[in-house]
Formats: sequence, structure tokens, C-alpha cells
Amino acid sequence: MIIFDKENRVFTLHTRSTTYQMKAGRHNVLLHTYYGPRVTEEDLSYLIRYADRGCSPNPPEAGDDRCFSLDTLPQEYSTCGVGDFRLPCVEFALPSGSSSADLRYAGYELRPGKYALEGLPAFFGGQEWETLVVLLEDAAARVRVELYYGVLEEQDLITRAVRVVNQGDQPLSLRRCASLCLDFQRSDLDLITFDGCHMMERCPARAPLRPGVQGVDSARGTSSHHHNPFVILCERETNEDYGLCYGAMLLYSGNFQAAAELSQYDSARLVMGINPWHFSFRLAPGECFTAPEAAMVCSPAGFGPMSRRFHRSIREHLIHDPMAGRRRPVLINNWEATYFDFDAGKLLEIARTAAPLGIELFVMDDGWFGGRCDDNRGLGDWWVNREKLPGGLEALAPQMEELGLGFGIWIEPEMVNEDSRLYREHPDWALKIPRRDPARCRNQLVLDFSRPEVRENVYGQLYPVLSSAPIRYVKWDMNRSLTDVWSAALPPERQGEVYHRYVLGVYEMLDRLRRDFPDVLIEGCCGGGGRFDGGMLYYTPQIWCSDNTDAIDRLRIQYGTSFCYPVSAMGAHVSVSPNEQTGRVTPLRTRGAVAMSGTFGYEMDLSKTTPEEREIIREQTAFFKEHYDLIQKGDYYRLTDPFREGPYTAWAHVSPDRRQALVTVVYGSVRAVQSFLTLRLKGLDPDARYRVSGEERSWSGSVLMNAGWPLPMTRGDYQSLQLYLEAE
Repeated sequence: MIIFDKENRVFTLHTRSTTYQMKAGRHNVLLHTYYGPRVTEEDLSYLIRYADRGCSPNPPEAGDDRCFSLDTLPQEYSTCGVGDFRLPCVEFALPSGSSSADLRYAGYELRPGKYALEGLPAFFGGQEWETLVVLLEDAAARVRVELYYGVLEEQDLITRAVRVVNQGDQPLSLRRCASLCLDFQRSDLDLITFDGCHMMERCPARAPLRPGVQGVDSARGTSSHHHNPFVILCERETNEDYGLCYGAMLLYSGNFQAAAELSQYDSARLVMGINPWHFSFRLAPGECFTAPEAAMVCSPAGFGPMSRRFHRSIREHLIHDPMAGRRRPVLINNWEATYFDFDAGKLLEIARTAAPLGIELFVMDDGWFGGRCDDNRGLGDWWVNREKLPGGLEALAPQMEELGLGFGIWIEPEMVNEDSRLYREHPDWALKIPRRDPARCRNQLVLDFSRPEVRENVYGQLYPVLSSAPIRYVKWDMNRSLTDVWSAALPPERQGEVYHRYVLGVYEMLDRLRRDFPDVLIEGCCGGGGRFDGGMLYYTPQIWCSDNTDAIDRLRIQYGTSFCYPVSAMGAHVSVSPNEQTGRVTPLRTRGAVAMSGTFGYEMDLSKTTPEEREIIREQTAFFKEHYDLIQKGDYYRLTDPFREGPYTAWAHVSPDRRQALVTVVYGSVRAVQSFLTLRLKGLDPDARYRVSGEERSWSGSVLMNAGWPLPMTRGDYQSLQLYLEAE
């Protein structure tokens, strides 16, 4: 619900549990007055204090009023160069050579429904949304800035986007354009970021705000394995079930920055958007620039409700899922089974083993195209390698379907090997700086996806491949960061646009793929989880969570990922033991239990499994299918923190009506003398009575949540337990 108080020029945005408010104050400065638990729509600007702060300058409109300073006021969209020295949201490089920005309130517009962003991912929906557009202008620079707000009341979700318009008669350059700014008149907050590296992504890191600026960013051309474009600000005592917290995500798959600043006067500011490093965007008169969307959830009751709000909003209003209303298939991927060493016969051997076990989709990974016999050649040449697959995909896919398996393929469209026909014909299509030998990673270069002709060539190769056979699934990979970023298609003064135009090019091609092949399930991948963000989820309903398939490491990876992203988005597979990344030996039942809290599949040579292992796999696929809706669409509860090194890790999936629950427990290393362990559940109906799988009697939800469930002792490391609960 959006309410505008015309007399006081106050905008109040209500969601089910929270309120967000801003005010066009004195001298038309747009002030941020409140974001927190829901309150009445009163003018909360009385909370803003004014004082003469000496070295904090005053705008000319303030005259002799030394108490009015942009340096001390909570602002809705911060500027630079005219008195506010804190983190800025926007910066213009004007024809005069100045780099200031001074924005003042100029009007508003209210709309039913949800705004859309051309060429960019954004949450979508109908009349359950409302849109507010607030107009700001810099009269001297002749620039208009439009602030977009989308309100999804039921899920406590507020989205934000920014559009900058050059209203002048000369070109200007945009040097900075953030999507989100949050000002707080308090300092007692913690910042939580989700960090890591390749094969250990999105590990939570929590620290109190300190004087100055702290935060995370990416300059790798992707959102990166190292820092995720999702952060949390929270009160010091906030945990899963208690305390005030604010989650903020950026729907963007390129260079980003999330920075928090504690000011000299103990106020806090969070700014999130495109990383200003090596960013500029030239706007001719009349042209506009649209910044990526950001989304916010405020939870007055801890991290758990915040996560569940994001999960449901992402599933229902961000992901375009071709399987909507249907169950996604359980798949087998051949990568860790064969790597590059395969032919049609070997793939069919794995498939013949997989089909009777309840597996429904076969995914052929890297190595099927061009001269691709290893990772040194072939990228960019998207035609079938007839030596490996003599009949092509038009022969292999029907053979898979005869076995009862759908068929999918791996692609890496953004990359090129120098040993490829594409590179030999178009060496200028790779990102390279003139007169400099480019850096290589995995012996590959990055194609300049900012150029339409490059995208057209690659798509022109892929389209006939995807049309040649009944292909049900595409895994879109991207296995290196961007370096040597320079485009032969742009003049020197516009090279700062390449990173952003590259991301727009990826989105354009993904959107085209989705439109031309609407029934194909696309999984995103970037060396595993290097581009796990809301931007990609708009186009790819699931993302390979990490190249690390070790089930015990995955407990931490999937835990951190769950703070924002739903289980249905996390690509997770059962792989071989000992694990190929860690060498760890983990029971097959445990590997399956962990992978079930994801999209679920297998990545191993099933033809080498024992009869006992095949029976376990058959049980796992049947169990996952039976409880698919509960796992993929239920509410997710983190019951323990795997980073605290406790005796076990546990989580639960609870149906929206609270009639069913699936609880998973994974034990750590066993000890000779074990403690008695009790697990307290969450999310149940306290007044309902639940039967627990394998037990004859029932227990009330209040007992299971407060007194708990006694966990059995176990023998052997990394054992697991799955409990299914159903209300009587």
C-alpha cells in the first residue's frame, strides 16, 4: 500500500509487516524518514535532528540557517560534490568538467501493478503490486533522476530502480549510478556479507559497523564467487528468530558494490549498485540510463522470516520457470563421470543404468562440439563433434528418450579458445587491449558480448543445434573472470561502458534463448556459483550452486546461499565418494540427503555402482519425487549453523499450511563417547499433532518445537537422518 500525504509531502509505503517512508522536505531535499516494523502513516520527519555542525556546509537555499546541511541529513538518494561527503549514489561528469550532482524533488507518479525495466531483469506481477515513481532534478546539470519503487505487500518486499535522463543539449557522462540507498539514524548495526572463493561460495561474514566505509564488491565482470550481491544489516542481537534485520539484493550479474558507512555523527548508510570502478556511460541529449533493480525485505523477527519472504518472492515473481506447475526432472550429468573422455556409447551406457533408477534427464556436459577434446580448444565452434557422436544430437537424443530420459547439453557461449575457427576468423571479437597480450584463464578468452554481431554469430550457431533434436535442458556455463576489457567497437571515451554492455548482452541472449525455446529448462553456471544472483535467476530458474560437490562442504555453501535464494534455485548433485574435490568419504545416503535440498541430480558414473548403491539411488529418487512440493515450495528453516562446528547440521522444509515437514540432520565426525542430542523444530502448528516417520504415536507441534526430538546416536562419520512429519 502506497499513501501520499500531499500537505506534508510524505510518501509512506506499507507492506504486511513493515513501513518505509520518505519526505520532500525543506528546499525540496528528499529525506528518508523511516524503514522498519509497520507503523501508522504519520509524518516521521520529527525524528530528524538539526544542529550547527561547524564544518558541514549549508546549501545556498538555506541562507543563514547553519543547521541545514546535506552532510548530516538522512537522504533518500545521496548526491556528491555539494555538501554531502558520505557515500554517493550518483555522479555526473558534465561538459564543464565538474563531477557534482545536486538533486531536488520535482514530483511523483503512482501506478497500479509493477514497473518493468527494458533489457534488465526485474520482479514481475500484476495487481498485487503497486508502483511509485519519485522525480528528482538537477537544474544546473539539466538531469532528471527517476526513482522507482515496487511494493509487494504480502511478502514485505520493496523493489527499487533508477533511471537517469539527460535533459540538456550537450552530452554528459554518468560515472556512478547506485540502485539503492538506505540511511539510518543509528550506529548499532551489524553488516553481514556472503563471501568465499571458487568451490566455497557464499559463506556468511558478520561484523559490527565501524567508523568509515566497509563492504564488498566485484570487479571481475561477474557477481563472482568471492562476494555475493546480497547483504544484511541487522541489530547486534539479531538471530534466526529474533531481532530487526534488513536484507538487500541487487539483481545484477556484473561488477557491483555494496558499501556501508558509519558517519562522524553515528548515522549509517548502505549504498548498493553497479561498481563505479571503470564505469562510465555517455548520455547524448534526450538519452537515458537505467540502473539494475534492487530488492529489500525488512524483518522485525529475525533472519528466518526475511529469508522465507525472499524465497517466495523469487519463486513466484522473479523466476520464469518453464516447468511451472510441473516437477523438474531428476538428472544425471556426465562431467565427473567422464570429463572430456566420452563417446555416444559411453554416454548411453551411463543412461541405461540411470533410467531404471528413477532418473529422468541426461545432461551431456563439456566436450561434445567442435574440436573439443580438452579445455585448450574448440570453444566458439558450436557444431557437433561427429567423431564422438557420429549420428549427431538428432540420433543421440531420441536414443535417450527411448530409454525414458530427456536430453540436455552444456554450452559456454561467452567464451572462445584461440584454437577455434571462430577466433581464427574474428580475433577482434575477443576482449583484448591493443598492443597487449591478454591474460588467459583455462586457456580461453572472453568474447565481446557487448557487440550485437558477436552475439548474433554465436546464437546463429547454437540455434540449429538446439533445433536439431528434442533438447529439454541447457546448462549455460561461464568459466573465467573478465580481464583486458576493451572493445574494438567503441571509441576511447566510451570504454567505461563495456562491462555493463557486456552484462546487457548476456541478458539479451538469454532472453532470446528463453523466448525461442520456451520449454527448455536453463541452468546457469559460472565455474559453479560465480554468478549466483537475482539477475541470472530471472532468466535461469536454477543455478549450479558450486563446483564443489562434497556433501559436507555443501552444508556450508547451501546454508549461506539460503539466506536469500530458494532451494529450488540451488543446483545440487550427488557425486562419487571419495569426493573428487576433497577426497572425503561420505555415505551415499548423506550425499543424497544434502543434494535433495537443491534441484537434485547425480554426477557420477552410475554404471560403476554396486547393486546396493543402485537400490539406495532408486529409493532417493522416489523419495524426492514424493516430497518434491514440500522440498521445493515449502518454507525453509535453518535449525543449526554449520559454521559453528556443532555435532550436527539440521534444517527443515515445512509446507505452507504447516501440515507436513521434512527434517534433515547430518552428523559430523563421530566420537567414542557421544552426547545425548535433542533437536528443536521450527515452523510447525503448535496445536496440531504430528506423526513422525517410523513412530506409532504422535506429538504436538508445541512439544516438538519446545521440548524437541531426541536424536539417535550414530556410528561412522557423516551419517544422516531424514524425518517426515505429517499432521493427523
